[in-house]
Amino acid sequence: MNSIVLEVDLDKIRTNTARIVEQCHAQGIAVLGVTKGFTAIHQIVGAMIEGGVDGLADSRLENIEELRSRGFGQSITLLRIPRLSNVKEVVRYADVSVNSEITVIEALGQAAWQAGRVHQVILMVDVGDLREGVLQGDVLDSVERISKMKGIYLQGLGTNMGCFGGILPEQENLSVLVNLKNTVQDKLGIAIDVISGGGTSSLLLVESKKMPAGVNQLRIGEGILLGTDTTNSRIIPGLCHDAFRLRAEVIEVKYKPSVPIGNVGRDAFGNIPHFVDKGIRNRAILALGKQDVNIDGVMPVDANIEVMGASSDHLIVDITDSQREIHVGDEMSFHLTYAGLLSACDSKYVKKEYKEKKNND
Repeated sequence: MNSIVLEVDLDKIRTNTARIVEQCHAQGIAVLGVTKGFTAIHQIVGAMIEGGVDGLADSRLENIEELRSRGFGQSITLLRIPRLSNVKEVVRYADVSVNSEITVIEALGQAAWQAGRVHQVILMVDVGDLREGVLQGDVLDSVERISKMKGIYLQGLGTNMGCFGGILPEQENLSVLVNLKNTVQDKLGIAIDVISGGGTSSLLLVESKKMPAGVNQLRIGEGILLGTDTTNSRIIPGLCHDAFRLRAEVIEVKYKPSVPIGNVGRDAFGNIPHFVDKGIRNRAILALGKQDVNIDGVMPVDANIEVMGASSDHLIVDITDSQREIHVGDEMSFHLTYAGLLSACDSKYVKKEYKEKKNND
């Protein structure tokens, strides 16, 4: 019996997917379902597909290989720029990859040509977040060089927002991509099919109908999974926000002081803990620790319960103001952030349970 369970509501993931796809399609924008946030668990991928995504995307080639082995034939985009050392595998398993290094694109082309394939690439352009991407002034030269490569088809231009520099997608910076597309077509006569304008953080522009005309693809993960938009610090209206629920078992309940007694050194992770003296409090310990999930990414469903801290194997919470009496053997439920979800899905210590109405009829 697992003491930690991640409960996944597949119906809510389908619902979120369908609502986002409908809204984006109404503005001529295709949606790639990003599967990296849940390590491409095939049941969840299936719910995304049933919800209507136009393709899949993942940053881990291992996840893409697993999906192929399970028979997923949809177009899949590799979201982490390829390594020179794995171009053959990229060409074999991914239809499309995002790229920023000409040397790597040349190697992808050679691998594709040798395999009798054509590999599609999205040339990433840095419009301010300063993660991957060629500089705007280098786009024309890069496109011209890519257009002459065997085994490569330049599918489009793309950008990443919010993941490193925290830069928000706006009309101005996304319009840069559209303008670059027009410049490429005017000066080089090369058609650009796709303008990939970011991920969940770009949905706010779709909702407000301020997305620059010409942006025709978004890569959506967090919005579909959690109905949240961390970069813009908001809950997305009209979506389900509880498709995932983490449950863990209570293994101790006792009244104890809120401040440890004795000289304070460093904890097991090298940190010096700090505590606020609230007197004697009712505390519970759960069989859930830092080795199981990213504890910073879990929040009690009962807002009156406070997380006090955690070690490798134990989560300590203050249950003094809980809405219900809590006893040893009870389960406690937690909401997850995107980081918490990723760690829970990737953890071998967390059992996954899937619920959907069609399996309960």
